Amino acid sequence: MVREAYREQIRELLEDLLAMGQMVASSIERAVQALAQQDVDLAQQVVDFDDEINEIQRDIDEKCLVLIATQQPMAGDLRAILAVSNIAAELERMGDYSEGIAKLAIKLSGRPLLKPLIDIPRMAEESRRMLMASLEAFARQNPEAAWQIGKADDVVDALYDQVYRELLVYMMEDPRTIADATYLLWVAHNLERIADRTTNIAERVIFVDSGKIVDLNR
Repeated sequence: MVREAYREQIRELLEDLLAMGQMVASSIERAVQALAQQDVDLAQQVVDFDDEINEIQRDIDEKCLVLIATQQPMAGDLRAILAVSNIAAELERMGDYSEGIAKLAIKLSGRPLLKPLIDIPRMAEESRRMLMASLEAFARQNPEAAWQIGKADDVVDALYDQVYRELLVYMMEDPRTIADATYLLWVAHNLERIADRTTNIAERVIFVDSGKIVDLNR
């Protein structure tokens, strides 16, 4: 009976983590949507929503500590619980990046965008897809799927390089665009960092399975 209760706590912890992941994925989508549509109200909702993400991260951390202290898990279970805590921290930082994009959307509201947003929404979608794939790999304990996340990160990196080069040209040709171009560069940078942190989640999947630390960003 005690062991079954312990397993139920593990399952609840995973459910909390997956719910947090869904919240972060939604935050990424809405932040870029607010930017594209210059929707200040939606951007502010993303900013306010970050407090809820932070609260869930603290709750997950507390549950992990209680499990470790009361159940003294060994080997695979301990790695899994530590991975949940680490993944929650990664998700919290992704939420911060989404909040940052929303704040930049507010700064850029009411001003025509320098260029049509093509690559930035693609970066956001690819990052969201990577995030959900990495969480599914963790839930299903599928290290083979986790290894693929590193390849997907290369796509986001290439898109970021393209955005960087295009905006650099704008700034060189017309110094008056420097401020707005810089804001868009920050947006792209935040999305690139979200993708990088998603690879950190994938690395945790591999760690839980094998006990080995790998670097998928290398």
